[in-house]
Amino acid sequence: MYRLGSHITVPFMDGEAVKNLFNASNQGLFSFLDLMTGGNFRSFTIFAANIYPYVTASIVLQLLTIAIPSLESLAKEGETGRKKIAKYTRYLAIGIAFIQAIGYTFGIFRGAVLAEGFLQNSVVILSIVAGTCLLIWVGEQITEHGIGNGISILIFAGIVARFPVDIMESIARVKVGQASIISLIIFIVLAILIVGFVVTLTEGERRIPVQYAKRVVGRKMYGGQSTHIPIKVLMTGVMPIIFANSLLAIPATVAMFVKNESTRRWIAKYLTVQGGPGTVIYVILSVLLIIFFTYFYTSIQFNTVEYSKSLQQNGGFIPGIRPGKPTSDYLQRSLNRLVLPGAIALAILSVLPTILTKISGLQFNYGGTSIIIVVGVILETSRVLEQQMLMRHYKGFLNK
Repeated sequence: MYRLGSHITVPFMDGEAVKNLFNASNQGLFSFLDLMTGGNFRSFTIFAANIYPYVTASIVLQLLTIAIPSLESLAKEGETGRKKIAKYTRYLAIGIAFIQAIGYTFGIFRGAVLAEGFLQNSVVILSIVAGTCLLIWVGEQITEHGIGNGISILIFAGIVARFPVDIMESIARVKVGQASIISLIIFIVLAILIVGFVVTLTEGERRIPVQYAKRVVGRKMYGGQSTHIPIKVLMTGVMPIIFANSLLAIPATVAMFVKNESTRRWIAKYLTVQGGPGTVIYVILSVLLIIFFTYFYTSIQFNTVEYSKSLQQNGGFIPGIRPGKPTSDYLQRSLNRLVLPGAIALAILSVLPTILTKISGLQFNYGGTSIIIVVGVILETSRVLEQQMLMRHYKGFLNK
């Protein structure tokens, strides 16, 4: 459904005019937005805004959950609270998509819009918003009834669809002499090394031993077994990169509402990877945002205080560590020692190929981030698939 929608253009749009806009002087800004939407922006399809309004809305809601007590208490209500927050996220995502659609129609694409009057302009705007709503629904259905995280899989699909185009453009540049074959080989070797390092980083974990005390209930004895708490080096997966990319796309989105051509050029030069100064600013902001969201997302996924309480209530303890606050402090220290190196490694892996792309001139746009997201989503999806198969196996065994 996602790939089919990527070939359905928005009504009342001049396709040739859209292509001409991409070939104009502000191509850098357009290329950046096209990368963020998996190629849908270049063709101006109904998925031109892609799933990123939902990702941006998720970031805002998660940050507000910490700042607003009512949302924090709602998040602790379990399944009921989660459903309410998901509903608020959907509403906010639709609002963001509506703002972006207005920016597309009356901003940078106003020269390509053939619509006349309120009704036809509304069709253009609502087509883009409806496309985002459809992707949100598809993503949630995949998460609830399918395998893996639906939002990540949709982003994965958009990136993979761009790979053949990037490969052909890079080969063409080497043939005409715009890039050297040595640069292409270096990039391929670097890509293979990134894949191997991402797999190692994602699969790496520290196992903290846990001992359960023996207790007698009636005539039976429970507990006494030893187990461990697996703490992943990269517990967050690729979500920090996706979140960071969403925020870094905001300046380009704001530029859609600016009619001054020189202002757009300034944004493309200083706030996107297409400009020289913009690459430096992008790299710095990307590293900082990835580290921040790695810590932020890890704290949401692994609450050391709640884990310590649950461990104590079930009669478990870490050998040599007192139950309660000392246990939570020990878990937090262990987590920090893993999260910081993992976050720094993830940030470096994300920006290193971008720098190499800028130096070499090859058109593997957004290469490092793309490779990390693709490898991360494949690993996460395969892990969920293994869990599903394991559950089915045990279910069948118990039924027998």
